[in-house]
Amino acid sequence: MDTIFAQATAPGRAGVAVIRVSGPEATRACRDLCGDLPQSHLASLRTLRDVDGSVLDRGVVVYFPAGRSFTGEDVVEFQLHGSIAVVNAVNARLAAMEGTRPALPGEFTRRALDNDRMTLPEVEALADLIDSETELQRRQAQHVMGGALESAALRWRSALVEAGALVAVTIDFADEEVPVDVSPQVRDLLTGVLRDLKAEIDGFGAVERLRGGYEVAILGAPNAGKSSLLNAIARRQVALTSEIAGTTRDVIEVRVDLGGLPVTLLDTAGLRETEDRIERAGIELARARARSADLRVFLSDDGIFPSEAGEDDLLLRSKSDLHGARGISATTGEGIEELLETIRARLVSLLPGVGLAIRERHRDAMAGAATELHMALNAIDSADHTELVSHHISLACRALDELMGRVDVEDLLDTIFSSFCIGK
Repeated sequence: MDTIFAQATAPGRAGVAVIRVSGPEATRACRDLCGDLPQSHLASLRTLRDVDGSVLDRGVVVYFPAGRSFTGEDVVEFQLHGSIAVVNAVNARLAAMEGTRPALPGEFTRRALDNDRMTLPEVEALADLIDSETELQRRQAQHVMGGALESAALRWRSALVEAGALVAVTIDFADEEVPVDVSPQVRDLLTGVLRDLKAEIDGFGAVERLRGGYEVAILGAPNAGKSSLLNAIARRQVALTSEIAGTTRDVIEVRVDLGGLPVTLLDTAGLRETEDRIERAGIELARARARSADLRVFLSDDGIFPSEAGEDDLLLRSKSDLHGARGISATTGEGIEELLETIRARLVSLLPGVGLAIRERHRDAMAGAATELHMALNAIDSADHTELVSHHISLACRALDELMGRVDVEDLLDTIFSSFCIGK
């Protein structure tokens, strides 16, 4: 297998840059650069030299032997000064060595998977952790990355194996009298697993929204203060404002972190009847985006709201600094913090808690297992059911193996690792 290398820190000028090397030639590469190999897991100061003996840099070198590293292979990390020139020089030196090459995106993590240092759900959670923008996204990713999904899947599989063993006893003694009817025990085991799977499947939609983020649409008549509110929340001018009705014609999006929730606020075209073809198209786009949003906020400066505003929408008087009524003001900031807290509370109510199924692949595998368990439970009630029950339990176990990435996932790996950055 090739020895791979890459910069593990973000490219560009920085205080420190880390270059990671993994593979059978990692220790030789370290000796060629530094003259010797540091003691395992001990940060050591070394001088890195080019082929002609000239100094490339002076930095910290750490060696992780095979079996005790992230990838499971020999790994050496060079912690260098974060100069673009230094990184380029060391990378060029590594590229010139025999048996080494630049890493592909996610290749270090893929080797960790191949060497049983990580499970596939942990790899997927790591990708989510790297992409996390908010505290709740981080917690969700850490929950799965910490092995929660694996523990649950092993518990479910253990229960199914026990149920399958009980059914097998019935099959083995088909020609003899079995002293105890095992059907109630089998039913209890299958029902318990099915209940857990259904809870995860039912909560997937909300968990998926947490991963991808929520959308909140701000709607109202022209000049109701929608763009001004968006600018006030963003604390910068992201939307053009004027007294001319119809200024906003496209949907303007601003991403914010509301107490750990990733939320995209949508500033939409003012709702009114118009002969302007472009403005009318903008209004239709506003209505379409609002229909798919998780929450809608209607603004009105005169207290009159459009008929399409529903009981689940937030209705607010805007420009409270001008008319004196209780509401919000983008000019003074009145009511904005309360509005954001209300939005957050409404969105949190959509969350069932941190779930284990964070990818559609997880949900599909769980749904497949649940289907087989339904069929197994139905078969228990029928005559001559034992072989059929055993068959469906076996298929449910296979679905859980797919969930853990043990079977039928090879075609997914390239897609999964393509989302990783180089050096991870």
